[in-house]
Amino acid sequence: MSVSILDRLEAKGLRMTGQRKVIAEVLSSATDHPDVEELHARATARDPRISIATVYRTVKLFEEAGILDRLEFGDGRARYEDADREHHDHLIDMNSGEVIEFCDPEIEALQEKIAERLGYDLKGHKLELYGVPRKRRT
Repeated sequence: MSVSILDRLEAKGLRMTGQRKVIAEVLSSATDHPDVEELHARATARDPRISIATVYRTVKLFEEAGILDRLEFGDGRARYEDADREHHDHLIDMNSGEVIEFCDPEIEALQEKIAERLGYDLKGHKLELYGVPRKRRT
């Protein structure tokens, strides 16, 4: 099991204000890929004093500390997820913007094989697929 965002922040010696703690808790409970505006809405539901500027500064700090990964799915919005999550890839529905997480052993093996064939040891990767739902036949 991964270490919580709060524990990792404390281990890095980052000062934990009450507002940063709320934002960290919101990020920890997120099952999606929220952008700053979504994080702000969720955080202000817990503490209405949190400004959007505080959320921007906090996600930048968390990203620089290696706690968050910044994701861009072509819609002009930066989204965030816990950098310590288990590896997965993304399929982005271009109609709805829905982001579907998946991990496929065949894709993982193929990427390793390609890196090896090109003379590299693979240390990481990101895979984003963009698509539209197929039309159902009636």
